Amino acid sequence: MLSATVTLERAGLPRVALARMALVEAVGELGSISAAARKVGLSYKAAWDAVQALNNLFDAPLISAAPGGKAGGAAQVTPRGQAALAAFRRVQAEMDAALAKLDQGLGADVFWSLGMKTSARNALRGRIVRVTTGTVNTEVTLRLADGLDIVAIVTAHSVEELGLAEGAPAIALIKSSFVILAKGEGLRTSARNQIAGTVAAREDGAVNSEVRLDIGAGKTLVATITLDSAQALDLAVGDAVTALVKAPHVILAIE
Repeated sequence: MLSATVTLERAGLPRVALARMALVEAVGELGSISAAARKVGLSYKAAWDAVQALNNLFDAPLISAAPGGKAGGAAQVTPRGQAALAAFRRVQAEMDAALAKLDQGLGADVFWSLGMKTSARNALRGRIVRVTTGTVNTEVTLRLADGLDIVAIVTAHSVEELGLAEGAPAIALIKSSFVILAKGEGLRTSARNQIAGTVAAREDGAVNSEVRLDIGAGKTLVATITLDSAQALDLAVGDAVTALVKAPHVILAIE
């Protein structure tokens, strides 16, 4: 399920996430800053800081309280706080409804792709088209586009743990240093993945070169090779090359 949060801010004041409204609700229920802090998992100081930030953010205080130490002092939600809570619940309900429509229309994987962070230089989304089970390892074929497949070798445990099955979406993560480049036709190699591409860019460093390939269907693959290798292959933009990737070097990720 998709989820979202809202952050409130005014010029010159600290930002406050609306998740802090849970603290306001807890104060209204328990009548104490310290008790409310324990309920929402905040330290006493963090709770007081949040209360002060919220009170500063609005035109009137949301919570009326006097410091009573960790033992707790009397606190109550003001009428302005009650109104803010009611408004927050309406906003949250509207956001949840809007996200539910987006989830149905676009799929959560779209938003997951935007937010995903990984150290692997290459992250290629596709759909599993074949799972070949072995005694220890399993071969999983991920289709990135028509005529463009990536094969990964993973353990049977990983297949079960990740729920990898035909038709399921997944992302292939490939470190750029695992991509080997070759020029010429009629190559014979043990690499399970042999991906045809065209050099789209080459950036040389003191030791290594980063080469970006256009592999079709709007997708690219980045390889990091030594500068000596790039020069020996005489790689230039527009050159046809083959990217070789061993299947065990492909990591599969799911939402």
